[in-house]
Amino acid sequence: MNTVESSRACVVGAGFGGLALAIRLQSAGVATTLVEAGQQVGGRAWVREQEGFTFDGGPTVITDPAALRELWALSGNDMASDIELMPVMPFYRLNWTDGVTFDYANDEPALRREIARVAPNDIGGYEEFSRYAAGVYQEGYVKLGHQAFLDFSSMVKAAPALARYQAWRSVYSMVSHYVKDEHLRQALSFHTLLVGGNPMTTSAIYALIHKLEKDGGVWWARGGTNKLAQAMARQFERIGGTLRLGDKVAHIHTVGDQVTEVECESGWKARFDAIASNGDIMHSYRDLLAGSMRGQEMAKKLAHKRYSPSVFVVHFGLEGAWPGIPHHSVLFGPRYKGLLDDIYEHGVLPRDFSIYLHHPSVTDPSMAPAGKSTFYALVPVANMGKLPVDWDEVGPVLERRVLAEVSRRLIPDLDDRIVTKFHYAPPDFERDFGAYKGNAFSLEPLLTQSAWFRGHNRDDKLKNFYLVGAGTHPGAGIPGVVASAKATAKLMVEQLR
Repeated sequence: MNTVESSRACVVGAGFGGLALAIRLQSAGVATTLVEAGQQVGGRAWVREQEGFTFDGGPTVITDPAALRELWALSGNDMASDIELMPVMPFYRLNWTDGVTFDYANDEPALRREIARVAPNDIGGYEEFSRYAAGVYQEGYVKLGHQAFLDFSSMVKAAPALARYQAWRSVYSMVSHYVKDEHLRQALSFHTLLVGGNPMTTSAIYALIHKLEKDGGVWWARGGTNKLAQAMARQFERIGGTLRLGDKVAHIHTVGDQVTEVECESGWKARFDAIASNGDIMHSYRDLLAGSMRGQEMAKKLAHKRYSPSVFVVHFGLEGAWPGIPHHSVLFGPRYKGLLDDIYEHGVLPRDFSIYLHHPSVTDPSMAPAGKSTFYALVPVANMGKLPVDWDEVGPVLERRVLAEVSRRLIPDLDDRIVTKFHYAPPDFERDFGAYKGNAFSLEPLLTQSAWFRGHNRDDKLKNFYLVGAGTHPGAGIPGVVASAKATAKLMVEQLR
């Protein structure tokens, strides 16, 4: 029988979930190989250098830094020696078409002043909501976030806590129970969009994000989010892990109820005692396990699931510095629920939109040449299963519309200041990451697609095949995929003992 020290594991995909899992396995003494199709680690946290600007593609909001530091501490190392996390304040500046602006952060006195200014009758309601969010955080993140849901009985055990916090209600519904002002309702519910969830349908459990941000802060990795992924890769190799870049996995082979071998397009093959995929969940089963009955069976089941929307992102570099535009802004459109319905339910490309504006160079000047600024403007769009348009035609049109809205609301002479720009659309997610229907966040985070109802951290039938990342519990976002790595690593190490 293998022991941990003599066991070999492979992790497919070097996104944040795959990197975190590989570090945990290697730290536990499992000889681990991390295989990545791209030439750089980070997965969706890619980076592009263009005309002196650094354009960062990945998740831009870093929360729960303690969960990241833990990955280094497992082997007695210090994350600070590899990467600097910089605090971001305010967390977000929210702006509406009626001219109302709201700065959201964990500076409680400042936040209360903002609420008193925008929604003075809702201060008490906000305090009640904060207590609710703290309770949900304790149950949903601290207690359940790192727990693998492998059978329905585990879901039954969690049910009382979920019922106590009315998990069947949506985030927006729960927020609306506590506060009445529409601006504040949107300010306290939009966060689910950062993990692919519709505030109108995503479980109220996701209100835990408020407590997560309040306790741990919001951070930026100096040099870009991809620098954090690079730092994780250095830590993995420092403790003896093997990293294969630029070698796309073609097949995961099986014998009976076991996965046995990883084969890459280059012809490289290797046998392993356990294999985990950080790839898109549909890609993992439909493509990597195509030669097995389990892969075909799961692909059929997954085709009936609801997938998150995609996003359309315009990256642009500007002449000049913009100290008055914070790191994270949300420019809400004239509609909230109607716009969300268009994206999540109707699959149309609406004329109006809400924009998440990312301005990293205001925090980290290294992201742009001297005297210039780096931005990206992101709008959620339906995935390609719901919105089957020709993005080669639609992309340039939508790019112009997005930049025109940013210009109208924040930077009047934006067109004259643009040094360089490009956009990233749903087909890019499909091409670069095998993302089913071009989704940006894997399965939509509905209650009926969470915990046991989500991809299992260990497959039910292939006893040594595992999942990590956004498609498995607890879901998308850096804290989510890092938590999934903790749950999956525990299962793998226990099996390999």
